[in-house]
Amino acid sequence: MDTRRLLRTSATLFAATGLLVGGSSGCSSGTSAEPNRAVSPATGGDTQGAGGVASRAALAPYYSQKLSWKECGVPGFECASMKAPLDYAKPGTGNGGKGDIKLAVARKKATGPGPRIGSLQVNPGGPGGSAIGYLQAFAALGYPAPVRARYDMVAMDPRGVARSEPVECLTGPEMDAHTQVDQTPDDAAEVATLTTAYKKFSAGCEKRSARVLPHVSTVEAARDMDLLREVLGDKKLHYVGASYGTFLGATYAELFPDRTGRLVLDGAMDPSLPSREMNRDQTAGFETAFQSFAADCVKQQDCPLGTGTPAQAGTRLKALFTSLDARPAPSGDKNRPLGEALATTGAIAAMYDEAAWPQLRTGIKAARSGDGAPLLALADTYYERDSNGRYANLMYANTAVNCLDLPPAFATPEDVRSALPAFEKASPVFGEGLAWASLNCGSWPLPATGKSHRIEAKGAAPIVVVGTTRDPATPYKWAKSLAAQLATGTLLTYDGDGHTAYNRGSDCIDTALNTYLLEGTPPPTGKQCS
Repeated sequence: MDTRRLLRTSATLFAATGLLVGGSSGCSSGTSAEPNRAVSPATGGDTQGAGGVASRAALAPYYSQKLSWKECGVPGFECASMKAPLDYAKPGTGNGGKGDIKLAVARKKATGPGPRIGSLQVNPGGPGGSAIGYLQAFAALGYPAPVRARYDMVAMDPRGVARSEPVECLTGPEMDAHTQVDQTPDDAAEVATLTTAYKKFSAGCEKRSARVLPHVSTVEAARDMDLLREVLGDKKLHYVGASYGTFLGATYAELFPDRTGRLVLDGAMDPSLPSREMNRDQTAGFETAFQSFAADCVKQQDCPLGTGTPAQAGTRLKALFTSLDARPAPSGDKNRPLGEALATTGAIAAMYDEAAWPQLRTGIKAARSGDGAPLLALADTYYERDSNGRYANLMYANTAVNCLDLPPAFATPEDVRSALPAFEKASPVFGEGLAWASLNCGSWPLPATGKSHRIEAKGAAPIVVVGTTRDPATPYKWAKSLAAQLATGTLLTYDGDGHTAYNRGSDCIDTALNTYLLEGTPPPTGKQCS
């Protein structure tokens, strides 16, 4: 249950299960880059510890490159590879340079009618979620037609993610074993097993991904976004970031406020929070989402948690987890019975989107009857594990980015034990497990290069921050905080359930954001939708 800041849109999480579908889109011509328009990338932001930035002259070859677009197997899409410096402080291969990294890019050109505005870069969150996967499976097909008509829909897998020199850590069987480790240890031996698992995970990342591992921070990914903006020929960055993608977008605005165009930050993170507080807030967010699920469940005839109050339903679910800890349920995979860790992950996966609640009810009912397969299937969507036992690199990149961006929430088991009461208060159902999951950066082989801080992005164009009142992964108060921090931030509120709000069924939200993206006019301050 490695959930430390695993923040991605529900469209990414459930695309493979068919819970979210989109329409279709055509294409039209775009524009090419202007190689002599490279601008200095040294605008602020380096107090975050990204190692500084080389001179404009040293980076000019990257900003002036031209992409070679080719068909990439998905009708209507073009793909290319963009070169970026592995280390922005030491670009190139000569004079002590650390070489380059190749970043995968995809686009679907604007369909028309109407004049083309430019490129709209998208990111679904994670960190570790594939932006290209999100683009091809959802954004370029399911975003509102007026937006797709006037923007080239563009995605770049961030460094270390998916097609962009992915971080690798464990083999499939090793990851299977890792996801089953008990994260509610009952004694010293189980604590030792858990800490050993984290050390093995970290050592695997260091062994398999030593070159890229020190250079997957959010600051570096934001610099890559500016590089892509220039290469695409856009004077300003237009962007929709969901979940962790909001932190990426806010970081861009802080680094390059004068190049910030229309930014939608949906399901916002609060960059001012240290890891421990962030994880505790997220724990409370999952509890809020569970309370909504439970309140709905006890009204359903097929609710496997019985009748009564949401609190009573939570007690029954926790009892199920405890019983699975003692005696895992067969799942159809002899190497992966459903124990407490996988069952909890399956339940947390369903908290991201209320459309998954029926699946969760089915999974809980089956597990209580001794069949672990349905909850295991939910856990597999969370971990992005396919039917052949292969994992996407989501969890590896997630840990690598998080552990660089902020110092660890906990360094030792004693730190976790001291914080357990606060986490269990935040969530009687998930608190204990999420507290121990927050120990995962304690054994990371590299020190953090970033630190928590307020982001103001003074000088940026108006930025729209979207918050959902019962969001499990990015609590609503984070959106309120980020909107208040940003010098030009505007808060748009969705009173509802699930993670993120754009393109999830609210005409009010979609209309407000479409107007902003198409006309540049943000919604009025304090606007609320349901």
